[in-house]
Amino acid sequence: MTDNSVSEPTVEDQKRRRFLTGITAGFGAVGGAIAVTPFALSMMPSERAKNAGAPVQYDYSKIQPGAMVKVEWRGKPVVLLNRTEEMMLGLEEIESNLADPTSLVSVQPPYAQNDARADVSKPEMLVMLGVCTHLGCSPVEKLAIGPDPEMGDDSQGGFFCPCHGSKFDLSGRVYLNVPATSNMEIPPYQYEGDIITIGKDTERVA
Repeated sequence: MTDNSVSEPTVEDQKRRRFLTGITAGFGAVGGAIAVTPFALSMMPSERAKNAGAPVQYDYSKIQPGAMVKVEWRGKPVVLLNRTEEMMLGLEEIESNLADPTSLVSVQPPYAQNDARADVSKPEMLVMLGVCTHLGCSPVEKLAIGPDPEMGDDSQGGFFCPCHGSKFDLSGRVYLNVPATSNMEIPPYQYEGDIITIGKDTERVA
């Protein structure tokens, strides 16, 4: 008669089985770690991305009255305009032609919600994103006061968007009856000596 009984595993068989199980689990853990590490690294921001969002500094003392420079912050142009006294006086003369003269529906820090749309410690210095609020084009500066083919015969200077004809004054406030409906955006900024830091500010009020 044939013996169909199954023999019990020996102690040596049990040791060998535990050893093979441990090896297999170890390879699985290592493989999982190798697979997860690149994914985790891909979720971390690159140095370029972190730098793109970092504050930008500029020595504003280099900007002469009536002159303007542009710097880049977060991939967008930022206008730095040192307005003359004549430019500042012109801001009051055109308020009846503006859609939002007091910047109630526009984007700016609280300390820049005024006619100059600027920090009151340096009201002549305009710090503004050079981006049209209609479809994101870059308006052209029209700094001269007087007749202008795009800004009009009684222009007090401003910015003109060549894409669809929107007009803004020298504070970035939008005119009535143009495609754009809100003023150009003022980013957060602060002064430290002669250095202006764009993208960083402290809690201040106008």
